[in-house]
Amino acid sequence: MNKHSSFSQLPAWLVPVTAVSTLLLVILFALGVLGGDKKTEPGNTKLAAQALPAGAATLKVGMQMEANTLSWQGTVRSRQVVELAPKMSARILEIPVHPGDRLKKGAVVARLDDRELRAAYNAAHDALLAARAQAVQAAADERRITDLYDRQAATRQNYDAVVAQAKSTQARANQAASIAEQGRVQLGENVLYAPFDGVVSERLQEPGDMGMPSQAVISFLKPDDLRLETSIPARCAALVRLGMKVDVRADVTQQKLTGVVDEIAPEVDPQTRTQQIKISLPHNSGLQPGQFGWLELACQAEQQMLLVPDSAILNFGQLQAVKVIQGQQLQIRHIRTGKRYGDKLEVLSGLHDGETILISGGLTK
Repeated sequence: MNKHSSFSQLPAWLVPVTAVSTLLLVILFALGVLGGDKKTEPGNTKLAAQALPAGAATLKVGMQMEANTLSWQGTVRSRQVVELAPKMSARILEIPVHPGDRLKKGAVVARLDDRELRAAYNAAHDALLAARAQAVQAAADERRITDLYDRQAATRQNYDAVVAQAKSTQARANQAASIAEQGRVQLGENVLYAPFDGVVSERLQEPGDMGMPSQAVISFLKPDDLRLETSIPARCAALVRLGMKVDVRADVTQQKLTGVVDEIAPEVDPQTRTQQIKISLPHNSGLQPGQFGWLELACQAEQQMLLVPDSAILNFGQLQAVKVIQGQQLQIRHIRTGKRYGDKLEVLSGLHDGETILISGGLTK
């Protein structure tokens, strides 16, 4: 009987038990629990024959009071964003701008077909000329009948009829002037202009499309007047005031900016219990609309924490450590860090109050 046949004759329940037991033995041997006399004890690892370098900079760490700063992500948006749409329905003939174009105030953004508007304006203008001519004639008739009536050479009935006709023709002339002026204004609206110095953010239609009053042709914004818009818990929003200076962190530019609270939403979102905050950013922030930023705000009581300089921390992939001094020997101690406070990091575990660490010295990372 060979080995395979003997294994196949084992009870069915014993096969998985044997396999699991074998796997556990392999793991125990690999970890050194079995089959080895020397085991690596957990804890600090002393550096072989490494004494404290002369002139090394050290730091005795201790608990410090720091504000519990929290961060909320927000979106950078322009304060002035407009969508330009025609006031009248007309075919779009030309859109000479593209996304990213910087325009001066008054630059042409789009041209629309004005043939119908021009025809309507010409008709209104002709009607105005005719009405004015009739008004002039009626005014002359009124002057003549007034002279005759004063000399008792005309009846009261004739006088009243001529005066009424003069007033009627003058009213029609005024009405025709209003219609002509309206046509002239509408004729000028076949061209869309940039309302301020800014940048074209989006082109929403193309030449040949039908321009409608409810459909924007382009989106236009001011790129240098930016705000960070974010929502924070209502309990933190209660501490924020208009004009208050706050810290804004921009991951894209790797910098921290000082913003000013520009707007606070008056209502609290009933679902998230947050309020929207808008922070005005410096003009030279280097940010662009649509990018992300972080509002950093201390809205909780100060708390004690261990802080160490960022320069004193060793990085081994995803692990972090510091060089702890015990006696005249150096040890590498693995730590876990938390929030950043300027050039320092909060130590959550691995280091204790009163211990001394090496900041700089002869030992390289």
